[in-house]
Amino acid sequence: MAEPQTRRAPTQKRSRERVDAILANATDMIAQAGSDALRMSELAQRTGISIGSLYQYFPDKSAVVHALAERCNAESRACIAKGLAAVGSMEALADAFGSLIDTYYAIFLAEPVIRDIWSAVQADGSLRAMEVEESRRNGALLAARLRMLRPKADAARIEATALLVMHLGEATMRLAVSVDRAEGDRLVEAYKRMAIRELTAL
Repeated sequence: MAEPQTRRAPTQKRSRERVDAILANATDMIAQAGSDALRMSELAQRTGISIGSLYQYFPDKSAVVHALAERCNAESRACIAKGLAAVGSMEALADAFGSLIDTYYAIFLAEPVIRDIWSAVQADGSLRAMEVEESRRNGALLAARLRMLRPKADAARIEATALLVMHLGEATMRLAVSVDRAEGDRLVEAYKRMAIRELTAL
């Protein structure tokens, strides 16, 4: 299923600023009342534009959530790429991966709006495919580094392991923030141990 897209690509400075304002207001609204309460009419009013102008950029609520989630994804990919860039050994990979998970968990704990955006993605069938695609992108970053470190290992096994590790990482974060903090911490530590064990066994 095709992912929702903005109707008008924000190529001009004014258009980009308007899209930024729409998404900033959407983020504030989600932070205040959750994604279920996000209404396009209220979003247009808060942004100071007509509902028709809003629909020129975002055809529906799913498109707004998609854009917010994609921004989160882009930031996550940049963080992963930076964290893995200097890794030159499996020991360093284990340390870097553990640090990335700790950072990601801290972001989820500190930014409730991110949790709500991902809950909205999970609830919207048209957006769930985006999560799989994002796991593939992040898995590809991890697999590239693993192939460099383990050039004789089976490439298909590396790719499958990297994809699974990244996809389960997202699921772990959602579970960890849905329980009390002490249990969440234990779940994240258990995931790190399992993931690192699989990665270093390649």
